[in-house]
Amino acid sequence: MSAGGEARVQALDEVLDQAEARTASSDQGLLKNLAAAVTRAPREAEMAALPGELFAVVDALDSSVTLRRALTDPSTPEEGRRRLVHNLLDGRVGKVCVHVAEEAVALRWGGGRALAEALERQGVRAQLAVAEREGNLEETEDELFRFARLVESTAQVRDALSDRAVPLEGRRRLVQDLLKGRASDTTVVLAQRAVAARERTFAHTIEGFVQLAAAQKNRVLATVRVARPLTAEQRTRLQSSLSRQVGRDVALQEVVDTGVLGGIRVELGDEVIEGTVAGRLEQARRLFG
Repeated sequence: MSAGGEARVQALDEVLDQAEARTASSDQGLLKNLAAAVTRAPREAEMAALPGELFAVVDALDSSVTLRRALTDPSTPEEGRRRLVHNLLDGRVGKVCVHVAEEAVALRWGGGRALAEALERQGVRAQLAVAEREGNLEETEDELFRFARLVESTAQVRDALSDRAVPLEGRRRLVQDLLKGRASDTTVVLAQRAVAARERTFAHTIEGFVQLAAAQKNRVLATVRVARPLTAEQRTRLQSSLSRQVGRDVALQEVVDTGVLGGIRVELGDEVIEGTVAGRLEQARRLFG
């Protein structure tokens, strides 16, 4: 993504963050009396409905090239695009959703697909915020990561979810069938959204969601590949070491891969720390081969 694209995405992130912050501050201050608690309830309900509303907007954009063009037409003044999306959504979704959509169309995107991707990201972040308020964000993060690994390691499932000849709803039903009774509602919703896999594989899309889940609590995602599971003590020591290195808390996700033979490989953002036997053998092969 270009620097300009990243700036637009971050600007939209801030819009949602501000809406979430207003709800959080209400949680802290409005519980002092019953009347205030009643006032707070509609706000919480609106934020709980926000992910589904944003996803519905994305689906509408995906299904209509005319709508995508109208909302990203650079020849239309910003106020005109805002007014169009307001007229389309007002009364059909909550005020927060309308506000996020208005702020999104006010920005200049490379096209309608980029706008849809940006709103999808906000829907995912809103869904993760719901999980955080319900106290199961880390559970969701772990379930998403492990489901992605399962899909990648099972060719039949991987091929079924990536088959564009199968309607999107059919692939989403498959995800629901695979996760039903085995994962939280948030995990099911997000895994179903990942099936669309915009220009990436299902596993890469899920990995992006896991990174967003880590960022929700200001953590950095580290993926660790080992030949056998780490002990609790090893995980704690590794987590502490990585946290000191990056200056932030680290969310550790572990992949057991017998192909590494021994040692450990850590993927931390764009940085890779190669300490596996297989990695060292490959380096030696290149050196002497």
